[in-house]
Amino acid sequence: MLVAAADGTLVSPQSTVLPIMAPRLQADVWPSGRLDLSVWGVGRLARLRFAAIAGPYRYSPNRVEGRNGGVYVARSAPAMVLVGVSGARIFPARRCAKWHEISASDARPEWHNAGARREMRLPWGLLHIEQRGADLVIGVGASRDEAVRALALSVAEIIAEAEAHVRRCDLMPEADPLLRSMVMQGVHAALSSIRQDEAGDFAGLAAGQAYSSPARTYYRDGYWTLQPLLTLEPEAVRNQIRLLARGVQPDGEAPSGIILSGPAQSAAWRVFRDHPERYKEHHLRPEDWWSDHFDSPLFFVLALGDYVAATGDSAEAQRHWPVVTAIIERYFRLCGADGLPMKPRNDRDWADNVYREGLVAYDLGLWIGALDVVTRLGAALDPELAARCSAAAARGRTAIEARVWLADRQNAADYRTEDGFTEDHATLDSLTLARYSALPEPLALALLRKIESSLETRHNAEQPYGDWGVMCAYPPFKRTRDIRAKTAFAFRYHNGSDWPYLDGMYAEERLRRGLGGARYALTRWWEICLAKGWAGPVEYFTPPFGRGSLLQGWSAMPAAVALQYGAAALELPAESRRDVA
Repeated sequence: MLVAAADGTLVSPQSTVLPIMAPRLQADVWPSGRLDLSVWGVGRLARLRFAAIAGPYRYSPNRVEGRNGGVYVARSAPAMVLVGVSGARIFPARRCAKWHEISASDARPEWHNAGARREMRLPWGLLHIEQRGADLVIGVGASRDEAVRALALSVAEIIAEAEAHVRRCDLMPEADPLLRSMVMQGVHAALSSIRQDEAGDFAGLAAGQAYSSPARTYYRDGYWTLQPLLTLEPEAVRNQIRLLARGVQPDGEAPSGIILSGPAQSAAWRVFRDHPERYKEHHLRPEDWWSDHFDSPLFFVLALGDYVAATGDSAEAQRHWPVVTAIIERYFRLCGADGLPMKPRNDRDWADNVYREGLVAYDLGLWIGALDVVTRLGAALDPELAARCSAAAARGRTAIEARVWLADRQNAADYRTEDGFTEDHATLDSLTLARYSALPEPLALALLRKIESSLETRHNAEQPYGDWGVMCAYPPFKRTRDIRAKTAFAFRYHNGSDWPYLDGMYAEERLRRGLGGARYALTRWWEICLAKGWAGPVEYFTPPFGRGSLLQGWSAMPAAVALQYGAAALELPAESRRDVA
């Protein structure tokens, strides 16, 4: 269990895992004596065992401190220091990733010793470790030069960089400990998603710790991750948009993500991918991670629109206008008679365990939002396309109200198929309809009321697990043939888990309308994380099934919303019932 302290740090008498992400270095560390090391675009390097740092422990972004030492991570190079630790046993990684096919002899490391320094050289990366008095300094890299540069940092420099990062993440010092710590960790997740290659150049926004082998960046995850970065690191947002632009095909199609691995990991991935009985059908091109996702191109347009609105950099819109045009034309071709794009029957949008098809509320909200972006940006760049998009948006809004809104249930259909089936449960992802004003305001307010009563677990006595957050869907999916894998279980994954990024969007829609009641969505998930000992924003969780990835970039959304509206706004009581009535 973790407890939020007044300064935003997290205190525990017991050792729990600290997830670490820096521009290159990635790790999991248990101060009780274990460290797992990786490098972005390179893969796993080693596990280290060391004498325990005594508790109690104080956790903060990329830092943990105990009674007799601590762990600190640099930002300028892939280096870290274990203060107060003398020596460690090194267990080299057997492969760079679980799918890496390599013989034991080919994976055997080379060892070189020079005084207090040891070098472990694997075919895909290097680890340098050096004892400096009572402290153990570690440098890693794709090459010897990178690892040597990392080890050139002094202990004092590494600690100073680590402490500067903690201070930079502490953007709501006036808040109570729970809210302050949530914002601190959310900002950390967003900033730490900004990855670099060996040369120090931008190498994408990482989705989270579990999405690094092969190293890749996503359209949808990146979109929600970049929301706080629009003000904190706008250059990273610009670079992310430029990177994603290269994944959009001439016909406007785009994959779920783009693979960004370095040479060694890329070579290993190609061997695995090209096996005729494996994933080749999902990854149609060498850089694709899961080709042809229905929502990805729309997120590209939305990200560009957000970036231009936040920075005024209209030159970036002009740069990518051919890509935007290809995307919009693609969705025009997918539109049915009512002007709404029809999703094919596949599992390729954010709900990638669900075969949603036809009119999907979540995707339609993104479509209307993208049309509005093109209408706005195209006024100067392409008036003819802007006019078409403006007309399509008006027509689409009318069609959504007529065909997607369920008056008897007072929520939007999750999806409606051409054969007449309707999945009519309440979903958090249908809030894209509210976020992009695809519904008339009275219906958007009704949707928020439905979510409050059905998806906030504190108000839903039908679900069996008590008060644990905001479900992404309820009741569970009706048609078993539409769900697979983790989502086949009620309350798991897309079938009812709490996803903090969706919590952030929900809170934002309440606050945008002055409804109040947003603090629950923004902090209840974080209370659960602390109770479970999860030192950082998780991807998703549910009581009977546990959590997803640690240090998830898009789980920075609650922090972004809290920073946008301020601590005072989050204390307002819910007023939704009065406003909707």
